[in-house]
Amino acid sequence: MNAWTEPRRRFVHSAGIDLAVFEQGDPDGPTVLLVHGYPDTHVVWDDVAADLAADHHVVRYDVRGAGGSGIPDSREGYRLALLAADLFAVADAVSPDRPVHVVAHDWGSLQAWEAVTEPGAERRLASYTSISGPCLDHMGYWIRHRMRRPTPRHLRQLLVQGAHSWYITAFHLPFLAPAFWRLGLARAWPRVLRDLEAVNPRAGHPQPTLRQDAVRGIELYRANMRPTLRSPRERPTEVPVQLITLLRDHYVNTFLSEGLERWVPNLTRRQLNATHWSALLEHGPTVAGMVREFTGRIEEGSSGTSGSTGPLVVITGAGSGIGRATALAFAEQQQATVVVCDLDLAAAERTAELVELLGGAGHAYQVDVSDGPAVDAFAQTVAATHGVPDVLVNNAGIGHSGTFLQTTEKEWQRVLDVNLWGVIHGCRAFGDLMADRGQGGHIVNLASAAAYLPSKVLAAYATSKAAVLMLSDCLRAELADSGIGVSAICPGIVNTNIARTSTFSGLTAEQQAAKQARISKLYARRGFPPEKVAAEIVKAVRTGKPVVPVTVEARAARLVGRLWPGLLRQLAKLDAG
Repeated sequence: MNAWTEPRRRFVHSAGIDLAVFEQGDPDGPTVLLVHGYPDTHVVWDDVAADLAADHHVVRYDVRGAGGSGIPDSREGYRLALLAADLFAVADAVSPDRPVHVVAHDWGSLQAWEAVTEPGAERRLASYTSISGPCLDHMGYWIRHRMRRPTPRHLRQLLVQGAHSWYITAFHLPFLAPAFWRLGLARAWPRVLRDLEAVNPRAGHPQPTLRQDAVRGIELYRANMRPTLRSPRERPTEVPVQLITLLRDHYVNTFLSEGLERWVPNLTRRQLNATHWSALLEHGPTVAGMVREFTGRIEEGSSGTSGSTGPLVVITGAGSGIGRATALAFAEQQQATVVVCDLDLAAAERTAELVELLGGAGHAYQVDVSDGPAVDAFAQTVAATHGVPDVLVNNAGIGHSGTFLQTTEKEWQRVLDVNLWGVIHGCRAFGDLMADRGQGGHIVNLASAAAYLPSKVLAAYATSKAAVLMLSDCLRAELADSGIGVSAICPGIVNTNIARTSTFSGLTAEQQAAKQARISKLYARRGFPPEKVAAEIVKAVRTGKPVVPVTVEARAARLVGRLWPGLLRQLAKLDAG
């Protein structure tokens, strides 16, 4: 194996160009073909290649015009069709009898998409992992859709991406862009990577040929961007695709991949908390791990989906109500793997069964969220058995009604243990795992409209939910640099069984039962189903919205609290129920 660690160079001829190809790793292992972007060469993959070489046949090549490869004699020589032909030529030369797994970054991804979407590509390409580079044809349709439906959100996306793509316009200006590279940008590039991309300087990076590579590579943009975006083609693919979205990418925004399922029916989405170049130069082993996991599933014959193409979601208190509805929403809409827990194991298992019926993968556990060590153990079990979650929904909660003076210390303790400490335990146990993983994620905490709607008869409950709302605000600021979003969901009156299980201070058992029945009827008449809350939770994860009031009364109370807080203080004096 030691003889295979150092890259071995050869040349492959393609469409009039000799391509410098570098191989390492086990020649009998699955072949992974790494395609670099602009203004890089194959050396940008050094860390990823070194890691994958332990159990893969790793192949890299300098694209035409870069590094040790030949130089086209005209702009036409940089067309996407020729770049795709180069990829197939290298694949045929290094693995003639076995499909290859393609992994590409930046412009490497753009040209790899051209190959992946060729008819019949699935016969030569076993899988494709794309990092920070959309298909230009897909992007052309993405732009058309937003221009034809100019909603505020679509217009904002176009403006944001346009601002992030300023360099594309600059590259089309005659003389200016090449002059910048020749007159100083090449020398300053290590500082750009350090200060903007969080990449630590090291020997060999960037490559010694950077200046000429960058100047020649401008032709990639000039030869392909305008023609393809103006007249995009229908480009579907049957190749299994893994899309790795970089959460701190300064050039390619996450929303560019919206609707990609239209073109890629076998799509796996992953996230990495990295900048455009730090993904490869600082997080190489993490990227290699994602590639290894994906190619491993393909080699095992599972089409790369492992039974579920969506995120891994953990939901507490998912035996019924909002928790169960949220589990089913993630399963139905995102084909998620959903890990649910509840004090009632049978109820949690029923939720997991329903998740399976809707196309997700369900797993159930019995957990008391008020028990910190139990939640820690649950988090470790989930990580070891299923992986680190992409989404955590701290939903478990209990209801309690009583004035401050009526509520006993034991009742206070019970409410805070579940409603507040349950959220704290979940955030701490899973938040550490998510931050350490470095792939971003999202935490959803179920608060309530009671968090900002005071009532003298909800002293303990409203206090616990207000604390959850503030905790979410604090945690959001802390986890932002880790690429982890935090949302607080604030429902009003929702028809769940919380009313039937709520407790009331100062009442006998008989009185409690009567009041539970009366409140349950009120919630039922209100008729707001938990499925609507679940839809808002899924949307909050997708959009990153920090605070989500749900139901009319929740939204009205939040607005009144901002405009006329004195009114809410007066309403707080009223008796309820």
